[in-house]
Order: sequence, then structure tokens, then C-alpha cells
Amino acid sequence: MFITLEGPEGSGKTSHIQPLAEWLQGRGCRVYTTREPGGTPIGEQIRAVIHDLKNTDMHPRAETLLYQAARAQIVEQLIRPKLDEGVIVLCDRYFDSTLAYQGYGHVQDLDELRALIHYATAGLKPDLTILLDLDIETGLKRKGGTGEWNRLDAYTVDFHERVRVGYHALVALEPQRWRVVDAGQGWEEVQAELRKTIQERLG
Repeated sequence: MFITLEGPEGSGKTSHIQPLAEWLQGRGCRVYTTREPGGTPIGEQIRAVIHDLKNTDMHPRAETLLYQAARAQIVEQLIRPKLDEGVIVLCDRYFDSTLAYQGYGHVQDLDELRALIHYATAGLKPDLTILLDLDIETGLKRKGGTGEWNRLDAYTVDFHERVRVGYHALVALEPQRWRVVDAGQGWEEVQAELRKTIQERLG
């Protein structure tokens, strides 16, 4: 099973993914966790370029293509092989981030993006995608307190608001794949809801 966590900045994806993996392992599951962009040596190099605050001149199309390059690498090198072995893959972001950020955030053509995504992933879609939903002001405040501020975090509040609207539009398009969790709750409450959501899908 391929499970992805999505959400705006500061929604808690990174803090929740490892505890989820440990919970699944405790239930006898084989689990692999990774992140986008990154997850492979090549992907991590691309991540560094995309997120570098010095790269303010990066055009949205260049940003989009760099994400797809990192994505193609992780799909072929890690995600697909792990799934073929029967491992549950938990990924911190996947292609829905491109639709939300580069599509809705940068107001780029969604059909063109979907074609690029399909090429990069060879059509690999998650079995379950969980949106950790959080209001933008709270999320950016949380992210600013982590010391991990990057080039995308520094975009305008309006950009991040469009991203959040985009996520909800994506949920409406594929409600069977998505589940929404209120990330404004306490950490323990969010983790419990994530576990319940995954357990329901695992059956």
C-alpha cells in the first residue's frame, strides 16, 4: 500500500510520519518512510536547489520540472520496488503537492501539470492520501519556529492561501482516495486520527 501525507506548510506531516511507521511496524507491517522532494541522493540534491533561499530567480516552470525530476527518481529507485516487495510506503508529499503548489499556488495549467506528473511517475498513484489541513497563518508560524524556513515558505500569504484552496479542490475531485484530518488539534489527537484513518483503509 502506498500512503501519502499532504498539507500546507507547518501542518505536521514530518512530525507524524515516523510515529505512524513505528505504529504500523508494531502491528507486524513492513514499512518504508520517505519524503518529496528527496528520498534518494539525486533527489536530495534537487531538493537543496529548489529550497535554497538564494534561488529567488527560479521560474515556476523550472521549479515544476525540478520537482518532477526528483519524483521520477524516487518512484523508480525506491517507491515502486518497495511496493513490489509488499512493503507499505509512507511518503511525506507526492504529486498532489505539485498540483497544489505549482498549479493552484503559481496558477499554472493543471492539465499540463498532470501530463508532466504522469510522465514522472509512470502513472503510480497513492492508495490513500491524507490531507493535514491547517489555516495558513498558524502553519507558517509553526514552520517559522522550526528553523527550517525555505524558498517556498517565503512565498506570499496569498500564494499559500491558494495552495490550501487547491488541496480542498483536489479532495473534492477524488474523495475516494483522500481523507482530511484537522491538523489544528493537539499532536496526540492528530496522530490518533491518522492511525484510525490508515487502519480503516487497511481493513
